Amino acid sequence: MEFFCGYFGFLTVLNRKEFIMAKAKSAYAASGVDIDNKMAALRAVKKLVRSTKAPGLLGEIGSFGGFFAAPGKDQVLVASTDGVGTKLKVAGMAGRHDTVGQDIVNHCVNDILVHGARPLFFLDYFGTARFKGSIFQAVVKGLCKACRANGCALIGGETAEMPGLYPPGEYDLVGTIVGVVSRKAIITGKTIRPGDVLIGLKSAGLHTNGFSLARKIIFEQEKLKIRDILPGTGRIVGTVCRVGDALLAVHTSYLRPVQRLMKRVTIRGMAHITGGGFYDNVPRILPKTVDAVFDRSAWTVPPLFKFLQERGRVARDEMYRVFNMGIGMVIIVRSADQAKALAVLKAAGAAPRLIGRIEKGFGAVQMRN
Repeated sequence: MEFFCGYFGFLTVLNRKEFIMAKAKSAYAASGVDIDNKMAALRAVKKLVRSTKAPGLLGEIGSFGGFFAAPGKDQVLVASTDGVGTKLKVAGMAGRHDTVGQDIVNHCVNDILVHGARPLFFLDYFGTARFKGSIFQAVVKGLCKACRANGCALIGGETAEMPGLYPPGEYDLVGTIVGVVSRKAIITGKTIRPGDVLIGLKSAGLHTNGFSLARKIIFEQEKLKIRDILPGTGRIVGTVCRVGDALLAVHTSYLRPVQRLMKRVTIRGMAHITGGGFYDNVPRILPKTVDAVFDRSAWTVPPLFKFLQERGRVARDEMYRVFNMGIGMVIIVRSADQAKALAVLKAAGAAPRLIGRIEKGFGAVQMRN
């Protein structure tokens, strides 16, 4: 059966299926959801996603589920989910969306890395009020770049267009990672004891935490613009940094240097310094009989954190609970392994610092100096 539809003076002949689909598209698009626009963008990123193919991947994106081969006997799966948070608002202000995808992948990689796990595959959630293909493709480009760098397959995800739930012009980005570790190689922190040493690995900046406070200080209180020079930078030749570049610095992945270290030294425990800073993250791996004692004079706090503390009048202890203060990963080894660990990490380009020791205590963090 055929239907004849008048549309701006043109006569269009449609079969029943096309007619129903055209009406559905028109009604749904008018409500704020354009399925065709979304599907076109998904088709456009398929080649990018294929570039993340890793051993164990079965099938391609587009199915209802992603497939990955089981890792084998005595292998334990480790999973983690996290989001980019209000760093996405800075990406929107800067009109730059190619870094936040890297942020979420690297963040999740580090979260499972603390248990000794290597990543297998990653899934993302991208939710927005109105789907914009160019922004989505830029985000996926970042996801794929980080997945390739971490040897991790992007096997699927969810793309949701929900006007009325998200503010116009904004989007949310969340990721889930699944990795694997041999049962006998799982790092739990249970063997940490007094006398062990704390090694810190340098962060690239805020990473993906503390942005609500940072944005309030920088944009609301200090009235800085995204392309302004960040006060405090430029004191050394070649270190001038714009606000947007400082805030959008990509969350560092510590996978490669830590993997190299695990082959040479027994790691007793690791903590990824994310939301909650030192005070909330490090105790997650400590036995209740010890404290982690940090020497704040052992590393130089980057200018961005100094600016936030001074201009925001933020208490020193709160700074170390909200932000990473220039240290993105803490690694705990025996004191006898200190020299070898520092040498291995330095050779891997990780810029390690000896930043403290383990002492008798109650499973807490102490800050000195």
